[in-house]
Amino acid sequence: MLGIIIGNASVIGMIGVGEGAQRFVNDQVNSLGPNILFILPGSPEAQSRPVYPPQTLVLADADAIASQVPTVEAVAPTLNSSDLMSYRNKNASASVTGTTPEFLPVRSFDVARGRFITDLDLKRQENVVALGSELAEKLFGDEDPLGKQVRLKNISLKVIGVMQPKGTSFGTNQDMNAFIPVTTMANRIVGRTSPYGIQVTFISVSVKDQDNLRAAQFQVENLLRLRHKIVDEDDFTVRNQKDLLDTLGKITGALTLMLAATAAISLFVGGIGIMNIMLVSVTERTQEIGLRKAIGASQQDILIQFIIEAVILSAAGGLVGTALGVGGILLLGVLTPLEGGVSAAAIMIAVGVSGGIGLFFGVVPARRAAGLDPIVALRSA
Repeated sequence: MLGIIIGNASVIGMIGVGEGAQRFVNDQVNSLGPNILFILPGSPEAQSRPVYPPQTLVLADADAIASQVPTVEAVAPTLNSSDLMSYRNKNASASVTGTTPEFLPVRSFDVARGRFITDLDLKRQENVVALGSELAEKLFGDEDPLGKQVRLKNISLKVIGVMQPKGTSFGTNQDMNAFIPVTTMANRIVGRTSPYGIQVTFISVSVKDQDNLRAAQFQVENLLRLRHKIVDEDDFTVRNQKDLLDTLGKITGALTLMLAATAAISLFVGGIGIMNIMLVSVTERTQEIGLRKAIGASQQDILIQFIIEAVILSAAGGLVGTALGVGGILLLGVLTPLEGGVSAAAIMIAVGVSGGIGLFFGVVPARRAAGLDPIVALRSA
């Protein structure tokens, strides 16, 4: 039974891990915001190269999309950098994000205390910052950060808000972000590097309706081609949330299938183990088989007896393996971020397959037992 137990537990556990990975990936993508388009600098081919793509997006592109694309609800340009932020004798490495007030609704962020960046902050290029929850805790501990001054590249920034905890998204801790006006970021932190205006790292676009996602992508691409006077290859890439989910779903689905197929080998090995044990059992129970046949048991009776024994062994192993697999999935959900799913279909398939394996591999020893001559069997005993 041990091979069947291990096989069933492995199959159910691996499928549960795969489903948990799919849920985790979906949650990560959805945490980026609802109905989102991401506009990245560089062509799709440049995105796949190890060389950093040219920075071809500017703040004016984001303003044009917001004002000229009717299917768009809000646009949040972003200029990113990483640097050391300090308060008194405490330092922390922060992901500094220069952005606009629209960042909150587009990326589904919330303010826990204080306020976020305003349009007036952008116009005045104010030295203000909203801190991620973990960054604020590292710099200030139990002290209230609102109104305090932090330093970034020898520039003092006034803390105007603390964000709600957001967690980690695609390996990036969102709670270690510091948000400042994109104009302040461009002119006082990283400096202007584009002759066409304020350069941005990427642009996030929130679409009014999910059904309009494709239409919005088409409109945005056409607008940027006109603005950038593109004739041949695009110097930008537009990716939508649905395509990202579909691509990641295919990857995690293929990995789940591969894991389940690998674990299923254990079931096959367990079936061979059952066959070997039943063959040994036939040898050891020769006297019993001969006695039963001598008092009237038919070949079919002996055949059915041994097949039933093999099926019971494999089915019992399947049930124990199912319990172990489900327990492993629940433990995985407690110890890791993966919220493993207990799939009823996986349980039914695994138990059904293990029973079928017992039936299949039990046929050979059962036929051997049924074919024993009762006189020879009794004499050999």
